[in-house]
Amino acid sequence: QAQLVESGGGLVQAGASLKLSCAASGLTFSTSSMGWFRQAPGKEREFVAAISWSNSNTYYADSVKGRFTISRDSAKKTVYLQMNTLKPEDTAGYYCAAESYVSTGLNLPRTYRYWGQGTQVIVSS
Repeated sequence: QAQLVESGGGLVQAGASLKLSCAASGLTFSTSSMGWFRQAPGKEREFVAAISWSNSNTYYADSVKGRFTISRDSAKKTVYLQMNTLKPEDTAGYYCAAESYVSTGLNLPRTYRYWGQGTQVIVSS
């Protein structure tokens, strides 16, 4: 049974940094593309960043490009989201997602079968 566990969320002031982690188990991490999505209250879940299993290409939403960085550590079976220069509009629940052997559509929630429970990020102004 695949399991994704996020951590690292919290309450920070605008301009601060946070690093989210997502530890994976029960799946073959080396062949899984990983994504980060977020959902604010009353809004739909939106894509944040993804990293492909096949070539480690990374993809970002325009709203976070240049501020957020996704990375993966295969030895630890963990994917990270480094978030810098946080803004109040980054406030949301952040969710990790995984899917095996896919390299396209990584910005779409429907691509992924496996999801974590989420970690909350609150950015105060």
